[in-house]
Amino acid sequence: MKTPTLFIGTKSVIAVPMNREDYTAYRGWDLPEDENGSDSGYLVEYLDGGESNHSEHQGYISWSPEAIFDNSYKKSGEMSFGTAIEAAKRGYKVARSGWNGSNMFAYIVQADSYPAQTEAIKNCFVDDMVPYSSYWALKTAQGYVTTWAPSGSDSLANDWGIV
Repeated sequence: MKTPTLFIGTKSVIAVPMNREDYTAYRGWDLPEDENGSDSGYLVEYLDGGESNHSEHQGYISWSPEAIFDNSYKKSGEMSFGTAIEAAKRGYKVARSGWNGSNMFAYIVQADSYPAQTEAIKNCFVDDMVPYSSYWALKTAQGYVTTWAPSGSDSLANDWGIV
């Protein structure tokens, strides 16, 4: 056997509480004799990978025992900043439940370029297109967008969610 490698994953899923017996029936399978049908768990649908394996779902579905699921996933609104970063990298808007502003959220602007807008930067780049790196942006309560750097409190909080 090859040497095992440790992995830590981040996935976007939808989950529905469902015991093992109900899941196997939902899939049209027979419950194996050596498995406990009353085991609590979840039907899990993966939103960020895998082809659909059931006609009523767009993503790949599987069943997860409750304890394993609860140790692996956090509801939106109970996420760490690390999980919020991974969600933002995938294009989601994220926010802390503790933010006071109405409709505030942070997101990542991907690297790109824009036409030079000021004389100070014109003629400094090929075709006057100014390249920029990826950065965090914040949609403020006042309704405008600004660059953003998380505070120490933001980075240690566990109240992040997907907007």
